[in-house]
Amino acid sequence: MARKFSKDNRWRRSVTDPVLFCREFLEIEPHPGQQRWLTNSDKGQNLLVTGNRWGKSLVQAIKMVHRAIFRIRDLEYDTARRYRLLSLAITQDQANIIFRNCLTLIKGKSLVELLVEKVTYTPFPRIEFGNGAEITARTSQNRGEYILGNDYDYINFDEVAFELHPEYIVDEILTMRLADRKGMLDLTSTPRGKNWFYQKYRQLAAQPAAAYVQQGRSTENPHLSGEFLQRKIETLPQARVNQNIYGMFVESGNEILAEQFIQQALAQATGLAARVAHHRYLHGWDLARKQTYTVGITLDVARKPYQLVRLERFQRRDWPAVYETIRKRQHEYGGETVIDSTGIGDVVVSHVDDIKPHGFIFTAQSKAELLTNLQSEFEAGNLGIPQVEQNTGEEYWSLSEELREVSWEQNNHCDAVMALALALWPLRPQAITKATPQFRIDSI
Repeated sequence: MARKFSKDNRWRRSVTDPVLFCREFLEIEPHPGQQRWLTNSDKGQNLLVTGNRWGKSLVQAIKMVHRAIFRIRDLEYDTARRYRLLSLAITQDQANIIFRNCLTLIKGKSLVELLVEKVTYTPFPRIEFGNGAEITARTSQNRGEYILGNDYDYINFDEVAFELHPEYIVDEILTMRLADRKGMLDLTSTPRGKNWFYQKYRQLAAQPAAAYVQQGRSTENPHLSGEFLQRKIETLPQARVNQNIYGMFVESGNEILAEQFIQQALAQATGLAARVAHHRYLHGWDLARKQTYTVGITLDVARKPYQLVRLERFQRRDWPAVYETIRKRQHEYGGETVIDSTGIGDVVVSHVDDIKPHGFIFTAQSKAELLTNLQSEFEAGNLGIPQVEQNTGEEYWSLSEELREVSWEQNNHCDAVMALALALWPLRPQAITKATPQFRIDSI
């Protein structure tokens, strides 16, 4: 017969058993990969590399709440009342994801919720506990200037593979923030080629006594649709499957947009917005084909940086409804509309002739010119792109991920990027230089 434990006993055992704490007091059953991470990532440095939607943001929130409640650290350094934990990421929005997960885990869990004294959101998000612990979220932008002068017991650096200065941030900034507490550093990310994060993975994997590393596949998450994942595995290029689903490090170098320009665009965004009188708007529509999505993007181009102010992404909508959606956007904002008129797109253009759209036919040459113009606008710092995400339960999608994936080769799944490129097309230099793509361009 299984032994039964009192609540007090379960609480004491949870100090050294984060999986038990998660089940008993946060009321969540972590999947096997998350259990392995919670159990084994107890070294000075731990590295987790996973496919998309594996659940690393959730598991790191679990780990942070557990450590905050029990103030887990070497007893030699347990003299100070203060105990500080940091969720760090390349943008404040990204850092806030784990912070919000912490709040969700705590809310409604009576025993844990009682230990929270205060939650504040300015100047940085912060949860304060009655035991002196504090969870906060900050960005690593400007080479870590927002965390200088602080010290921490635990830091999780999320999506470190996309950091522009990872070696400096980790070695010169973070390790020194942890030094006087003998604190713990977790490096977690989806992979991005064989960059610094890959080298760090290899370095830590060779030091099992001092570090713990773990890989995770999206297929480990039982809450994701198996049908959806299988469709992605069958339709995405193998390199994308290996990286985004299997969490593998693959060779890169074929991407169109460098990370520094994507981050610049994210930092310059003012957010989705309604129409402003006397502003000029441009709309780009990429139409669905088979398993892809119809995406419409609206840009406010009244001044630079041009702002993405509206995005709509949908699938399996009747064509008359698509016509009306395109027409409605034009009437709402005014301006000019550019529509993918390849194949059946020509029919769509004719059905919304009343708004006088421009049709764009995709060929190998025209697609190269379209993407070259997109690349030029990013590199000139002319765009503000907000974080836009969709999470239906079956599928997670984000615009920033798509921007990172678009390449000179097959990218038929990058519908939003194509819609953005179409919206930018009227702004191109009229005497655009002939594009010379680095790799083969496949027509749609």
